[in-house]
Amino acid sequence: MNFSDINDLDFSNVASWPVAARVVVILAIIGAVLGLGYWFDIKDQVERLTKAEQEEEELRLVFEDKAAKAANLDAYEKQLEEMRESFGAMLRQLPNKTEVADLLVDVSQTGLASGLEFELFKPEGDIPRDFYAELPISIKVQGDFHEFGNFISGVAALPRIVTLHDVKITKQGVQRGKSKAARSTKTSSDTENQLVMQLTAKTYRYLEEDEIMMSTEEEGGK
Repeated sequence: MNFSDINDLDFSNVASWPVAARVVVILAIIGAVLGLGYWFDIKDQVERLTKAEQEEEELRLVFEDKAAKAANLDAYEKQLEEMRESFGAMLRQLPNKTEVADLLVDVSQTGLASGLEFELFKPEGDIPRDFYAELPISIKVQGDFHEFGNFISGVAALPRIVTLHDVKITKQGVQRGKSKAARSTKTSSDTENQLVMQLTAKTYRYLEEDEIMMSTEEEGGK
């Protein structure tokens, strides 16, 4: 069948068409039916299948993760208990309200015992945090490196947590206030060795339940 014969086809009598023409028409109809079926039905099913496969993969990963955690549940519980004990031990190192004054005395006494001379020892206001409050103390002392080292070591050895921040050491141009006899025995080298150390010491105390609630309400009101 030639293409020139298409114009001679009688569309009102398909049965009289040549076999080749009828085969082409049938194949075209089948292709159109399959295309429409895919577009209106199979396409959506393929998309749902793809989505279901992705969900299956995600659920499989979640299952494997939970299965691994379940297999190590005893180890996790043991680790959690160790963390609770560690947290409890650290919490016990935080003073309460009544112990803060004693801790401030301990810090100042540590400085005096190290041979330092205080120019400033000023506790600042509390700074509330999650479950504790910071208590910064502005400190300015005179001494030498050896005395500074003794002071820092002594503070680190205190039973309560005290941290040192913003440490600044400068040279002191004059001698510390000693007795006349003591000043007369100082050499120029001793005077030159005198230094001034400025720092902020921070101790911490845990907040009572009413303080935590008050702090939370203040933050919520901002």
